[in-house]
Amino acid sequence: MSFGANRILVYVLFILVLSSGTALSQGNTRPLHVQELAPGLFVHQGVHALMNAENAGAIANVGFIVGNEAVAVIDTGGSNSQGEALLAAVAEKTDKPIRYVILTHVHPDHIFGSAAFLRRNVAFVGHVRLKEAMEARFAHYLAANRPEMGSHLDGVELVLPDMTVTDSLTLDLGGRSILLNAWPPAHTDNDLTVFDPASGTLFSGDLVFLEHLPSIDGSLRGWQRALDGLAAIPATRVVPGHGPIDSPWPAALEPERRYFDALARDLKAAIDKGIPISEAVTSAGLSEAGHWRLFDTFNRRNATAGYAELEWE
Repeated sequence: MSFGANRILVYVLFILVLSSGTALSQGNTRPLHVQELAPGLFVHQGVHALMNAENAGAIANVGFIVGNEAVAVIDTGGSNSQGEALLAAVAEKTDKPIRYVILTHVHPDHIFGSAAFLRRNVAFVGHVRLKEAMEARFAHYLAANRPEMGSHLDGVELVLPDMTVTDSLTLDLGGRSILLNAWPPAHTDNDLTVFDPASGTLFSGDLVFLEHLPSIDGSLRGWQRALDGLAAIPATRVVPGHGPIDSPWPAALEPERRYFDALARDLKAAIDKGIPISEAVTSAGLSEAGHWRLFDTFNRRNATAGYAELEWE
């Protein structure tokens, strides 16, 4: 065999080894467990907890919708490993390409898995204010979660949206169109919802929490107003940002409405009586304590944000 032929043989063997190594690496990623709620609509339900090494950041509900030509992924999870597992779940369920990765808002449990979808010719889609929020907060989120998450945050990258939604946007997956809506400040100032008319399913992002106490990072009053707009969406089921993934619509809004009404009522009463914020936040909303998981983690911060907003009314 000539020297040139030897070089070609070595090159071919190198490519084969490299390819098999890549396949093995992909094969070692266990697909994220997803449920098919309707034909071509798959969801993974997160756990009720804060992000930590034990849950690898998989605390939010994430999913994907399959059309005749392409796939839309909705949120990518709380770590690069969850993003890779979600990517593997898509590959397990369909051979259609991912065309869109939709990010419902800025919080890390919804965006930290995005790097897994880079270099795959996908468009990252978000609220028109998402890019600014991500640039302002991403480094802080990464540093703040590192002590609990450790190596699970390895590989996490800032992946900014390259398509934005100011009001509404329809995306075509081939014989299946989905409607995206951008919302005024509520849970955050960059909330986005995804409605799939084919199945009557609304992916609400964190505009809807069930079982897990809502967390206010935008506007209490804005969120109360958003509930009426959300209720008008002609869905039959909702996939909330946190909580049971196949919940009836719009009945799923009622626990959240009840909590916000109680919190606002208690805060307004305290403000009217001149009770300082340091005292008011210890009691506002406590009538709801028995109805929610993680109540002690989030209620006081909700009350603090709500007090600062309502005292100017």
